[in-house]
Amino acid sequence: MKCFFVVCVLFLLIGELSLLTQGKVFTRCGLTEELIRRNFPRTFVGNWVCLIESESGKDTSKVTNKPDGSKNLGIFQINSKGWCTYNKSGGWCNMKCEDLLNENLMDDSACAKLVHNSLGFQGWNGWVRNCYRRPQTLPKC
Repeated sequence: MKCFFVVCVLFLLIGELSLLTQGKVFTRCGLTEELIRRNFPRTFVGNWVCLIESESGKDTSKVTNKPDGSKNLGIFQINSKGWCTYNKSGGWCNMKCEDLLNENLMDDSACAKLVHNSLGFQGWNGWVRNCYRRPQTLPKC
C-alpha cells in the first residue's frame, strides 16, 4: 500500500512539473493585448501577430532546430546564434536563451524589438512568406 501511495505522489509531482515547464499558447486576442501591453506600436501589431502566428503558432515554448546547429526559440523564434547565450546572459539581447521559452514575454519582447531594429520584419522568414505585401490590421477582439 505504501509503494502505491509513493508511486501516485511521484506521478502527481511529475505531472505538475511538466505543467510548469510547458509554455503558453496565446489566443489571437490575448496575444494582441500582450503586445500592446509590451508597448509594441499599435500600427505594427497586426504584423507582429502575423509574424508570431507564422513562426511559432503563438507557442512560447516552441524550439526549431536549424541546419547550422542553432535554434529558433520561443514565441518570436529568435535565433540562438548571436542573439542569446545558453546558461548565462549574453548575445546581442544580453539574455539566456532558455528565458525565451517561458511565459514571461518581457525579455522576449525587448529582444524581438532589437532584432526588428537591426533586420526589420525581413529578419523572420515566416513574416516574409506569410505577411509581406499583405495588409496586416490590428485583430478585432
